[in-house]
Amino acid sequence: MICVIDYDAGNLKSVSKALDKLGYENCVSRDPEEILGADKVILPGVGAFGDAMEKLNSYGLVPVLREVHERGIPLLGICLGLQLLFDESEESPGVEGLGILKGKIKRIPDKEGLKIPHIGWNSLQFPNEGRLFKDVEPESYVYFVHSYYLEADDPSIVTAVTDYSVNIHASVESGNTFGCQFHPEKSSRVGARILGAFAGLEV
Repeated sequence: MICVIDYDAGNLKSVSKALDKLGYENCVSRDPEEILGADKVILPGVGAFGDAMEKLNSYGLVPVLREVHERGIPLLGICLGLQLLFDESEESPGVEGLGILKGKIKRIPDKEGLKIPHIGWNSLQFPNEGRLFKDVEPESYVYFVHSYYLEADDPSIVTAVTDYSVNIHASVESGNTFGCQFHPEKSSRVGARILGAFAGLEV
């Protein structure tokens, strides 16, 4: 069972439907027992970093997510969900993130000819081997919607990058904790392969 975390912040239905289409049993829940009893956990998210952390705290999900990571249960953060795995974000100064991984969430710098938020398809390059990308060709396109991006402290955890005004750490893998800044559930066949690679992980 894959548990998609419900904390009123995002693209729950689209992630759940994508898993349904791939044939993976899933639930949408904020119940700690159900989350910790799942085979895999997905933290989706759209919106602002501070609002999302407030909701995670109000539902008592911060210690639950940290325990998911500590137990080695495969955890995938998507879009804002990736950003929440880290310590803090320029979007919401003074707000503590989950602190599961180390790095900074920064605003995409302005650049002539580029719109912010970054909305659209960008190609991926793979600086380090990642289990989510074993069946994905370099330069494959995925779908992004974001104004803030990750700069990970440890470059060895970065499994995919893209360029949009700056080099963006588009995916990370540390132990059994993963993050994608892009939306695999909205990224057509390539996204289905990435989501399927996570759902099919053997631990």
